[in-house]
Amino acid sequence: MAKTKLKIGGMSCQHCVKTVTDALTELEGVQRAKVNLRKGEAVVHFYASRITPANLTSAITEAGFKAL
Repeated sequence: MAKTKLKIGGMSCQHCVKTVTDALTELEGVQRAKVNLRKGEAVVHFYASRITPANLTSAITEAGFKAL
């Protein structure tokens, strides 16, 4: 299993955290995602054979936030 840390811009509340968390965990191959509002980041554990970091950043962008 792989792990990556993604910087996320545009989050301002816990609703934003839930939106990003849901966008990531709904992806096939994501084991878990921990989104931190204060740090503006997400730590994602995923199966590299099923999904790539580019897929993760796309999901964040589609949810309305910036993956930095």
